[in-house]
Amino acid sequence: MHASSPARRAGLILTTLFVGIGFVGVVLAAATRSAPTAGAPVPQAQAGSYVGDDTCLTCHEGQAYAGTAHGRKFNEKTPAAGKGCESCHGPGQAHVDGEGDKTKIINPGKLGVRAASDTCTPCHDRAAHALWDGSQHDMRQVGCLNCHAVHSPAGPGLLKAKDQVSLCGQCHRAIVNKQFRFNHMPVREGKMDCSSCHNVHGSVNVKLLKVGTSVDESCWSCHAEKRGPFLWDHAPVSESCTTCHDPHGSNNDRMLVAKQPYLCQRCHVTSRHPPTVYEGYQLQNSQNANKIFGRSCVSCHQMVHGSNAPSGKAFLR
Repeated sequence: MHASSPARRAGLILTTLFVGIGFVGVVLAAATRSAPTAGAPVPQAQAGSYVGDDTCLTCHEGQAYAGTAHGRKFNEKTPAAGKGCESCHGPGQAHVDGEGDKTKIINPGKLGVRAASDTCTPCHDRAAHALWDGSQHDMRQVGCLNCHAVHSPAGPGLLKAKDQVSLCGQCHRAIVNKQFRFNHMPVREGKMDCSSCHNVHGSVNVKLLKVGTSVDESCWSCHAEKRGPFLWDHAPVSESCTTCHDPHGSNNDRMLVAKQPYLCQRCHVTSRHPPTVYEGYQLQNSQNANKIFGRSCVSCHQMVHGSNAPSGKAFLR
């Protein structure tokens, strides 16, 4: 018993230390959550400090927003619930008394990115916007006003551009350019938008994908027949659909990242068939030469996503 006492005392000391550190962490986290964001507008509403939209529009007649979503409804969670322009710009009495003094009113467009977004998130904090804080765009200093125009939108959803592809293409130019490649592309044809797959306001999935926790689960939300489970799995398919397909566009059939048989020969280089496309060309009299024409490998191996046939190891039809 005496021999174990030092060990017991050491254990008690360590336990006490860990509990203390945890308590300090909880206190700091609570303090951080309760502290206002630096630079965020916090209107100080006083009795009679709101002047109403009619007063605002005597000078800002070109900023009417009556037909927009903001004009139809204001969330009661805002600091100035139901106060029209002043719901976002703060009480306007001091601004009016100062004969238009711009320092007496909040202009989100003149604030920093985070502070400007903080005027939107008190209302837009649920559903698709619930994961905005800490999302990829938020962490890269892309804010609400980089994509949305509250007063004079050019597209649906108060977008600054005419549509999502045009807006996203301002930053993701290389991705959008792929959509104009030769092969069939639903986004280019108007059947899908960027938001059909991505939630730009935040996601628990990779690449801001809306569905599941992997690329495959996102693809399976539409292509359910490729999901399986299969008796015989094809390893590249199990790993990621993007191993073989480029979801943003391709010049190859079925949006493949490479043309057949090059695609399969990236992995299958020691098979009974031509391990490279050049073998077929060099051996014109070879019986294997015909395997590089037409649909190539998938002429026979049609079940490339997986097979449930007892003899389907080779994914044959």
